[in-house]
Amino acid sequence: MSRTVLTPRAEDFPRWYQDLITKAELADNGPVRGTMVIRPWGYGIWERMQAGMDSRIKAAGAANAYFPLFIPQSYLQREAEHVEGFSPELAVVTHAGGKDLEEPIVVRPTSETMVGEYLSKWINSHRDLPLLLNQWANVVRWELRPRLFLRTSEFLWQEGHTAHADEQDAAAYARRILHEVYADFMRTELAIPVVPGRKTRHERFAGAVNTMTLEAMMGDGKALQMGTSHEFGQNFARAFDITYTDAEQHSRLAWTTSWGSSTRMLGGLIMAHGDDAGLRLPPSLAPIQVVVSVVRDDDEGRPVSVARGLVEELITGGIRAELDDRVDIPFGRRAVDHELKGIPVRLEIGPRDLAEDRVTLVRRISSGKQPHPIDGVLPAITTALAEDQHLLYSEAETRREERTADVTGLDEAREAARTGWARIPWRSVGDRGEAELGESGITVRCLVLPDGAVPDTDDPAVEPDLIAVVGRSY
Repeated sequence: MSRTVLTPRAEDFPRWYQDLITKAELADNGPVRGTMVIRPWGYGIWERMQAGMDSRIKAAGAANAYFPLFIPQSYLQREAEHVEGFSPELAVVTHAGGKDLEEPIVVRPTSETMVGEYLSKWINSHRDLPLLLNQWANVVRWELRPRLFLRTSEFLWQEGHTAHADEQDAAAYARRILHEVYADFMRTELAIPVVPGRKTRHERFAGAVNTMTLEAMMGDGKALQMGTSHEFGQNFARAFDITYTDAEQHSRLAWTTSWGSSTRMLGGLIMAHGDDAGLRLPPSLAPIQVVVSVVRDDDEGRPVSVARGLVEELITGGIRAELDDRVDIPFGRRAVDHELKGIPVRLEIGPRDLAEDRVTLVRRISSGKQPHPIDGVLPAITTALAEDQHLLYSEAETRREERTADVTGLDEAREAARTGWARIPWRSVGDRGEAELGESGITVRCLVLPDGAVPDTDDPAVEPDLIAVVGRSY
């Protein structure tokens, strides 16, 4: 069977990425530079991501809400560091309804300022806290070097915003989101072994006092930031007068957080698991887990009839299955299409298979292909999906471990970053070393403790054993 040609990953990884997105029908470029059209197969994957994330967010106590796309420019100017950090990326509306606007309107780059305005209205007493909100929305950050899913001027995401009565509660909740929502989802469902850590002061979100991140290694050894969780201290509460009356009737400033993940996760999924034949989808996220494909039919239509029965059996058993009975399209072309799209399992059936009362079970992730009796297919499928979900994670974890070097100096870190990551004592880097690495296109992805825990501070005087994870990134 011939395969649709993708640029080999080893030859040109970025071109392979673009080829795969196009040929697997995940997305297309939009008519305005930097925008994208997410096609049904890509959006189906995103919907599965949304469902997995949303259930975890709600389990952490947050409720979904929605805030406007348009933000008065004056809102952003209330928090100086925030507006300075976002100014180069803003899309601003100055003319609408046939006339110039009295005040320019910013197209939402993120919603801290809008949410802050309404938190100040909704919060009065300590009994109103904590207030835990999340929204699923689109945002616009004008991108000069766009790349589908990774960097686009408009993208889809969830952004959480919370207010708390004290610093400890806010910090604990930001960490809860990092670990119980993001890390658990990314490891369990994306099958990506993310590294949680603390961003350096230089890499912090504009207006935050602490930014925590989840970093993943892609198939080419580069890093991708998969999600972030921020503590704002009282910066936004001060700017937007988010106050509450405590139990003793004293007025207090609240403590706020925000956290977000986006369609960038879909780009990470592609680059972490894809191979030269196309996408490899974790079974837990695949919109279609099993495709039952009729090789060819006979005069009585028995292969199609049996295939349809198998699909019904799988769906009844909790498997997302679909019938492919397009026998007017060459079977090889259909099989290549299923491979490109990363459907985890194919069941192939034709007259010869029926004569032997069997189907051919083809596994996309572990590349296995074997005959299997028609009876008992459901438990075999269930086992295969679970095994291949674990295999994807294991492969990604092995790659990260093999391509991460423990080093002691900047020159060694630069060399390690040619093919992967380096772990280096933060004392050996510091602000000056971080700037030097940046001149070579290498960034400090995050700071961690020797046991992999997320540190409470980036101050080596307090946490002397801080480790910097450095590498090139998307």
